[in-house]
Amino acid sequence: MFDRMAEEKMAEAVRRGELDRLPGSGAPLPPDDLKHVPEELRAGYRMMRNAGMIPAELEMNKEIATMQDLLKLCEDEEQRGELRKRLTEKQLRYQLLLERQGLGGTQAIRTYETKLTQQLTGEDRHANGMDATGSGNEAEARRKAQSD
Repeated sequence: MFDRMAEEKMAEAVRRGELDRLPGSGAPLPPDDLKHVPEELRAGYRMMRNAGMIPAELEMNKEIATMQDLLKLCEDEEQRGELRKRLTEKQLRYQLLLERQGLGGTQAIRTYETKLTQQLTGEDRHANGMDATGSGNEAEARRKAQSD
């Protein structure tokens, strides 16, 4: 019933020409940047994003991905050591946040976390021997890469 009412209101607005001059009219829709978020949570995330609010775990995950990228590019060993330390601290705080929210150990959260990290970094961390937060045995990942 609600769907039908909404469709009637939209059709009425189209007939009156109210939707003719909207920004982006006639252009393709932008790609969905929330495809990593479970479907039932997307509307809430969009509302929060549009209100300028970002969930703490999403913000921290972005920071972790940025720090991982910086670490890859850093050539100075002293700076690399400092970055590793800051990255480890950030990853620990991230895990604590998830645990406090009751999200720390479930498979669904690990899957969500993996997809979120892949979306933010554009790569598959598991292929590099790392988990979704980028932690993992880097030496093991290097050995695995060398043996391939």
